[in-house]
Amino acid sequence: MADRKHGVPETHSTIRSEDWDSEDLSGRRYERVAFVDVDMTEATSRGATFHECVFRDVRFNASVHSDSAFTNCAFKSCVFFDATFTGCKLVGSVFDDCSFSLLKVEGGDWSFAGLPGADLRGVTFKDVRLREADLTKARCEGAVLRDADLSGAWLHSADFTRADLRGSDLSALDPLVAKLKDAVIDVRQAVTLAMALGLEVRSD
Repeated sequence: MADRKHGVPETHSTIRSEDWDSEDLSGRRYERVAFVDVDMTEATSRGATFHECVFRDVRFNASVHSDSAFTNCAFKSCVFFDATFTGCKLVGSVFDDCSFSLLKVEGGDWSFAGLPGADLRGVTFKDVRLREADLTKARCEGAVLRDADLSGAWLHSADFTRADLRGSDLSALDPLVAKLKDAVIDVRQAVTLAMALGLEVRSD
């Protein structure tokens, strides 16, 4: 699991092998709880809070979360197939061996999130804060990362082949150690990357 400042959270209780399919989790609050083999398929939440929780083998398939918080949590071998997070806060959470197919994230704060080596092919992140997130060696081929704040993010050896990066802060991206073949960027980003390569950009 990705390194984290305080390690994996120490949990005080466990919810195991429960069926929360289509459950409404709105307004619920959990702190230092371990969720093991819980089915949250098509579950919904608005304003729910999960703080320093551990999710292991949890299925978030087609679940929808709005304005909820999963802060300083650890996710191990979880499935986020077709899950949607809108305006959610996942600051400091780490992900290990998770599946993210068709994940959609819009708005919210994922700063300091740990996603090293994550398979993020085809996922969508729009207008998301990912400041100092760890995307080392992340596979982002064909992903949409539009208007994302990636300032200070760890992007070493990340693969952004065919990714749509328009509007995102790429100041932390070293084009010499990341894959950018056929990636889509805007003019401002082109200047940023050119300068990172040591080129002198002139308007005349």
